[in-house]
Amino acid sequence: MNWTAVWSIYRFEMARFVRTLLQSLISPVISTSLYFVVFGAAIGSRIDEVEGVSYGAFIVPGLIMLTVMTQAISNASFGIYFPKFIGTIYELLSAPISFLEVILGYVGAAATKSLFIGLMILLTASFFVELEVQNLPAMLAFLVLTCTSFALFGFIIGIWASNFEQLQLVPLLVVTPLVFLGGSFYSISMLPEAWQTVALFNPVVYLVSGFRWSFFGMADVPVAVSLLAIAGFTLLCTLAVWWIFRTGWRIRS
Repeated sequence: MNWTAVWSIYRFEMARFVRTLLQSLISPVISTSLYFVVFGAAIGSRIDEVEGVSYGAFIVPGLIMLTVMTQAISNASFGIYFPKFIGTIYELLSAPISFLEVILGYVGAAATKSLFIGLMILLTASFFVELEVQNLPAMLAFLVLTCTSFALFGFIIGIWASNFEQLQLVPLLVVTPLVFLGGSFYSISMLPEAWQTVALFNPVVYLVSGFRWSFFGMADVPVAVSLLAIAGFTLLCTLAVWWIFRTGWRIRS
C-alpha cells in the first residue's frame, strides 16, 4: 500500500475544502438552519409529536442524512471530475498507485468532509431543539457508512459525467427527491398502507430509519435490514469503481 500517494491525494482534497470553507461548510449549515426555522414554524406548530418525539427533534436525523448524502456526492464527484476536465488524471493513471489507493485518497477526503459537515449540523440542531443520542456508536457507524457509500457513489458520478451540468443531475433529480420521499420529515407509518409498501422500495428509507433509531430507539424498518442495505450499497459501489479502473471506462480516451 502506497500510503504516501494516499496521503497526498487526501491532503490535496482537504486543502480545497479549507480554501472554499464558506461554500463547503457555512452554506450547508445555514441551509439546514433555515429548514429548522421553516419546518419548525410551519409544520412543527401543527404537529406536536411523532411517535412520542417532538417534531423538531424528529426531523434532525433526516436533515443530517439529506445534507450528508448530497455533500458526499458533490465533493467526491467534483474531486475526480476536475482532473478529468483539465487532463491531469493521466498523471494519476500513470503513477505507480492502485485503484484502491486512489479511492482511499479521493473518497476518504469526500467522506471526511461530509462527516464533518454532518457533525456540525448536529451541533447546530442542538441550538434549536433538545436532542439526545441514545446509541452514540450506532449513530457514528451509520453516519460514517453513509458518508463513505455516497462518496463512492459520487466518485462514480464524477467518472461518468462529461460536463459540469451532469455532476448536478443525479443529486438534484434522483438523490434529493429520494431523501425527501424517504421519511426524512415524517414516519412512513403515517402513510396509507399502500404507500408504505411503495416507500419500502426507496433505499433511502432504510438509511434514514436506521440513523433515526440511533437517536430515538425507533425505526420504520428493522435496524439489521438498514445495516445490510447500506453495506450492500457500499460493496456495489466499490465493485463498480474497481470495474471502471479495470476497463478504463470514461477515463481513458
